Amino acid sequence: MTDAQPAAAPTAKPHLPDAAKVTSVTHWTDRLFSFRVERPRTLRFRSGEFVMIGLMGDTGKPLLRAYSIASPAWDEELEFYSIKVPDGPLTSRLQHITVGDEIILRPKPVGTLVHDALLPGKRLWLLATGTGIAPFASLMREPDTYEKYDQVIMMHTCREVTELEYGRQLVEALPDDPLIGELVGDKLLYYPTTTREAFPRMGRVTDNLSSGKVFADLGLPPMDPATDRAMVCGSLAFNVDVKAILEGFGLREGANSEPREYVVEKAFVGDGI
Repeated sequence: MTDAQPAAAPTAKPHLPDAAKVTSVTHWTDRLFSFRVERPRTLRFRSGEFVMIGLMGDTGKPLLRAYSIASPAWDEELEFYSIKVPDGPLTSRLQHITVGDEIILRPKPVGTLVHDALLPGKRLWLLATGTGIAPFASLMREPDTYEKYDQVIMMHTCREVTELEYGRQLVEALPDDPLIGELVGDKLLYYPTTTREAFPRMGRVTDNLSSGKVFADLGLPPMDPATDRAMVCGSLAFNVDVKAILEGFGLREGANSEPREYVVEKAFVGDGI
């Protein structure tokens, strides 16, 4: 009879580089999910910026993509909002993360959807399709947004009603937020629309702007470059179309180095990730 061999110690899960631990995951639809991770103590960012996040690929090299931080700069955690692409190199894996897992988070936030890239104004238009609402989820929870503007209009278009749910719940919770509820007050106007499924308000952001429907529906005057500012986040085609409309109103594209009347996030990640 031989001595029993001691049980092998469980193999420790290797830590990822620049690791951030997942604290919660919410699946909104079969195509959309959000998740929160621990915020590195040294990470500082401006609401509206993005970071590179990802997982380790099969080759042993990090598989990273740009993701807007959906939580505001004051939040103790970081929130991200993502699509699910079945054969996407990153999201085909990322959609399966659970609480306690780690993701890679490169601690170098950048981006153009920040207040510093806009000249002072009175109305701020946040224009998004799909998960392009993520940076605006940050900015809608940022006190500076309401201190700098008299009105904030969030236009968000998705194909189906359920795809609006993340934004709807966020907006509806803002008046009761203990930190910024009083600041928000009645300054935030929410204008969600769909393009495929029937909904009280329908149509693309571009169509509702160019036709003037959004101004009529909300009882607002058309955009004026003297008072209106805009931020844009969506697909490349969406960005190009909206830029043309904004410039038709007389707004000029700005940047961190040269603030003007509107800014566009060029690093937005859409289909295929």
